[in-house]
Amino acid sequence: MNNNKKTLLSYFKKAASKDWLDWRWQFKNRITSIAQLEQITGKALNGNAGNAALVYPLAITPYYLSLAKFNAENDPILAQCVPDNRELSASKGALADPLKEDAHTPVAKLVHRYPDRCLAIVTETCATYCRHCNRKRFWSTSPQISLKTRLAKMLRYISASPQIREVIISGGDPLIFDDTTLESLLSSFNAIPHVEVLRIGSRVPVVMPMRITKGLCRILKRCRPLWLNTQFNHPNEITHEAARACEMLLVAGIPVSNQSVLLKGVNDSADVMRNLLYGLQQISVRPYYLFHCDPVKGCEHFRTNINTGMKMMDEIRRQCSGLSLPQYVLDVPGKTAKIPLNLISGAIKNDLRKHQHFFDKIE
Repeated sequence: MNNNKKTLLSYFKKAASKDWLDWRWQFKNRITSIAQLEQITGKALNGNAGNAALVYPLAITPYYLSLAKFNAENDPILAQCVPDNRELSASKGALADPLKEDAHTPVAKLVHRYPDRCLAIVTETCATYCRHCNRKRFWSTSPQISLKTRLAKMLRYISASPQIREVIISGGDPLIFDDTTLESLLSSFNAIPHVEVLRIGSRVPVVMPMRITKGLCRILKRCRPLWLNTQFNHPNEITHEAARACEMLLVAGIPVSNQSVLLKGVNDSADVMRNLLYGLQQISVRPYYLFHCDPVKGCEHFRTNINTGMKMMDEIRRQCSGLSLPQYVLDVPGKTAKIPLNLISGAIKNDLRKHQHFFDKIE
């Protein structure tokens, strides 16, 4: 048991070691106030978080907080989950909804940007609120309609849209629901004849891996073909518990892919990113996308410039096997496909020029 885990169990005075392994206990005992955070970490935040927490609430599972180094000046775990008053310093160009999802929402919380797939936002709640989230505009708003009503409207729209072959179930985080609710959700989408594939977007394997249970895996297996995309952003997040959660999903026949976000001060160095990608390969999680951080209001302090990202990916490309390489992409508003930034870098263009004779021969 690491020291942070001991500290957290001690803070929750009635908690036992077995509670730590119960996802319901983890969710119920999320740290949701600055005072709690300071008491647990022993780290005074010196007014650097309080105002941000009033606008963008905090919630951190005890498990995820235990991964942090409380005394480190720039800990990558704390950077992702602890409020920072820089979230209130909106610059020109930063938007609450930079991808204009709301403009492509034909019914409540159903985003239909691309012809063949749609995204169903089934909840606004997460196990842990990531401070770089591109949907943090939802955190302070209570749901206007019940899940039952929301789902009914989504199902009617999808049933009347035969071009939709894939439904991405996201949020918030859909894996915060109990097994019964989740199975009902998945079965409802699966029952639409022209829906061929389901995909779940969830950070639960990273921030609350004990939610991945045998019972959950049985439900997911019954709903195949089903894919799960998660989000590891730093090698410190690849723990024994997270690896076990991913292994359970894989054994159940659920492919697990990773969609990282490039975050300034967290993973914007070649060494850190390479270790993350190697770690993902070791636990059989496919590095799928590396997203350039969106210009989201409240997230600007996480954003690097594109040249930094392309230079980093150039270096990694020369060192890592293809199985370890994600696509470095920029998501843009509307229905335009994601832009693959690592394919337009200067170094790759130079490589192509060096081998122009090879392409001539192919012709």
